[in-house]
Amino acid sequence: MNLEHYGWNTDWQQKWLQRDRKQHVPGRIVSDFGQMYRVWTSAGEVWGEISGRLKHEHQDRSELPAVGDWVEVQVLEQEERVIIHSVLERKTCISRQAAGVATVNEQIIASNVDTLFLVSSLNDDFNVRRMERYLIMAWNSGVTPVILLSKADLCPDAELKVAEMEGAAPGVPVHAISALEDIGRDIVSAYLGEGITVALTGSSGCGKSTIVNWLSEAGVQKTQGIREDDSRGRHTTTHRQLFLLPQGGIMADTPGMRELRLFEDEGGLAQAFSDIEEIGSRCRFADCKHEGEAGCAVREAVEAGVLEERRLSNYHKTQRELKFQAVKEARSRRKADPKGRGSKSGAPRKSSSYWTKQLMDE
Repeated sequence: MNLEHYGWNTDWQQKWLQRDRKQHVPGRIVSDFGQMYRVWTSAGEVWGEISGRLKHEHQDRSELPAVGDWVEVQVLEQEERVIIHSVLERKTCISRQAAGVATVNEQIIASNVDTLFLVSSLNDDFNVRRMERYLIMAWNSGVTPVILLSKADLCPDAELKVAEMEGAAPGVPVHAISALEDIGRDIVSAYLGEGITVALTGSSGCGKSTIVNWLSEAGVQKTQGIREDDSRGRHTTTHRQLFLLPQGGIMADTPGMRELRLFEDEGGLAQAFSDIEEIGSRCRFADCKHEGEAGCAVREAVEAGVLEERRLSNYHKTQRELKFQAVKEARSRRKADPKGRGSKSGAPRKSSSYWTKQLMDE
């Protein structure tokens, strides 16, 4: 197949030509199985594994190939297999803190994504505060976020939920959809132009795999029901994978998240809470923390009912989490590299379950 079907374009071609790669060809990571990968090439989809040199030079897992990466591969004749020698510089990278570990490690969800669909179901698992965290992740990653409220056929007041979500996500498109009733297909398909890569993320059971099947018009992903007692889902997708869609785009499905630990802040906090940032620009003092200082325009907005108290509270909690994490990372790096020589991948960085519990309970 033509690589343009997989998202290859003139920008990637220019990156490719920056080095002598005459013995190799480009490919794109379709799925990651740990030691082995599925890779799209112009000759079709094949198995791939990383070279010993690449593995040795990059001890940090986040620097190894991830789903969505464009890679430099060596084709092994008559084996239908390739060796991955390098990863082209990522255009965008969606990541979070790896869950369930004692150190702060970056986990790549998908790379080189143009649009990120943040999926939340319109049932008892609907959570505006959780979506604020997903938005921070999206803005930090450099992708364009779009919120999809799935299972609209189960919600009698979907329009009110859309309005509520729009209030917490200034400037971000919000769409109520239903795969079962075929509601919103044209709206979603408009984001899936030729060669455009879109990723789906959200909590378990929000309907991501169902959306992939709906848009692909085929049962390419397994699906499961939700638990009736709390509307929470079960993990269905077990690994990340790219799919070519009939609309011409590429979609990345990802496993559902039980929790979302933010990895770092590259301005995502300010964008996710742009309404607070805008109001804060009118405070008397430039360094106002919005915690009771004289002339605080943000507190005045809360008292006037213009800004929701809980939204400001979540802003403060998320801000503290990111600051706490930055301090822990700096201390850990100094301990591992006391002479300041620097490390590309960084030293192991401690995390705190306290902040996860505080914020995910919101």
